[in-house]
This record gives sequence, structure tokens and C-alpha cells, in this order.
Amino acid sequence: MQKISTLIVALMLVLAGHAQENKEEVQIKNTIERFFEGLHKGDSSIVAKTLHKEIKIQTTFTDKSGVKQLKTQSRTSLLRAIASKKPKDVYFEKLLRYDIKIDGNLAAVWTPYEFYFNGKFSHCGANSFQLFNNNGRWEIIYLVDMRKRQGCQSNDN
Repeated sequence: MQKISTLIVALMLVLAGHAQENKEEVQIKNTIERFFEGLHKGDSSIVAKTLHKEIKIQTTFTDKSGVKQLKTQSRTSLLRAIASKKPKDVYFEKLLRYDIKIDGNLAAVWTPYEFYFNGKFSHCGANSFQLFNNNGRWEIIYLVDMRKRQGCQSNDN
């Protein structure tokens, strides 16, 4: 009987831990979804609420001459670019999946994507988000995206 009780308690602890992790995964995913909601709407105030005040933002790509590039952007310039989006322009970044890893106050999220501009496929790549649990609120502290035009599913059809 004691073995059964021990087994039940152990199972309950595993399930409780899993439920907590799932809750955090949902919160992290919600932060990223709010980021893209703001991007798609051209609403920098929505995006700003997802970003830590000291965020680092970078983009990597290979230019037309084959040189690998890494560009850094400030929080302010990202928010200005989003706010200055023309109303007629439609941005849509389709996230293909989420791979979320959490350890304490740190989360890493990998999201491969396809990007569409005014309904037309533009490029694909992957985003790498680092998030910090700022006392109950997950904030993006680092964002790097990779952009390419070759080797994309939508482009290969």
C-alpha cells in the first residue's frame, strides 16, 4: 500500500511540474504572438509591451554577392519602423512552429517562418527569441532573425 501511495504522490508531482511548464510555455508563446500582432497591425505600442527596455535586435542574411551579414537594430529604430508602416502595406509572418526551452527565468524560442508582403511570398528563415521572466511577465531580451530566399518551402513550389 505504501508503494502505491508513493507512486501516486510522485505522479502528482510530475503532473504538477508539467502543468506549470505548460503554463509558462503558453505565456511565452502569448508574448511572441503579441509581438507579431503589433507587427502585422503596424502598432508599435503593442510590440513595445513585449520588449525588455534593453533588448538586443539583430538580423543575419547572405547578401547578393554571397557575403554573410549581421545587422544590429535598436529598440527605438524597430518601433519607429513598425509605427511608420504604410496602411496599404500588409506584413504577415507565418510562424511554422515553436520550439520552446525554459530554465528558470530564461526561455529560448526558435520559430521558423515564411514572410509575406502584400500577400506575396517574400522570404523565409528563422527567429531566435530569448525571453526573461521579469517578475511574472515574459519579455523579449534578444531577437535575431535569419532571412533567405533560397530553400524556402513556399518558394520551391
